[in-house]
Amino acid sequence: MDWSRAKNVLICTFLLLNVVLGRQLWNDAQETAGPNLDFTSLDENTQRLMEEKSIQVLAPIPGDTPQLPKLSYTYVRGEKDERVQLVKPVDSKLVFTHDALVEALEPQIKDIDNYQYDPLDVQEEPASGQTDAFVLHPLVQDKWPLFNVKLALFYSNQKITGYRKIQVVLQPSDEAKKMLPASKALARLIDSYLPRDSIVKDIRLGYYGQTFNSDSQVAAPVWRFMLDNGKGVYYVQMNGDVISPKKEHTEGS
Repeated sequence: MDWSRAKNVLICTFLLLNVVLGRQLWNDAQETAGPNLDFTSLDENTQRLMEEKSIQVLAPIPGDTPQLPKLSYTYVRGEKDERVQLVKPVDSKLVFTHDALVEALEPQIKDIDNYQYDPLDVQEEPASGQTDAFVLHPLVQDKWPLFNVKLALFYSNQKITGYRKIQVVLQPSDEAKKMLPASKALARLIDSYLPRDSIVKDIRLGYYGQTFNSDSQVAAPVWRFMLDNGKGVYYVQMNGDVISPKKEHTEGS
């Protein structure tokens, strides 16, 4: 046997293996870091507070600041609390594919193509407290979810069996204004609102407003910050005001 040649083959093989393993480790590190790759949009003071309070952000910080108007919306009478059973139950796995979900449910649920699935929201039944429902929100301008309004898809035994749809009519009510950057909204939360060890799981732009005992409501553009394990949700308006539904009030600057 030519040991010199065999040794060279082994050396090349180990070098190639190291390259492959190194690339895999790099990819794993990138996936683990995920949305935490870039905090340069946060100032040094905010980053320091994150470390001091052990706050993690596991969601990308959006960089877009579109111009959006406030809006008003009106409930359609007679449909706010109605639960409807589907004539033909639908396989619940379809909820994770929007096009397939629309195709399967559009014959039974009108305008479902104008709703967006929200995997972090839940629908609780007042009587039972059960949360066996997928939640979708209607879209403003075909893009921005209205978080106040929910289409709940109830499921049982891996089948969507019924739904509750809150029907509303939307009307823009103000001139469009530029949104507060998500990084500044997040900095405000880190500075004054988020408790220690908070984990920000999702940052999403949409519409939200405190609700009143009326058919007519008002909503404003907001950044929604959802914490991990259902520990809280915060809405930051374009002027920096923070709404925390669990505290049931709005806190201004």
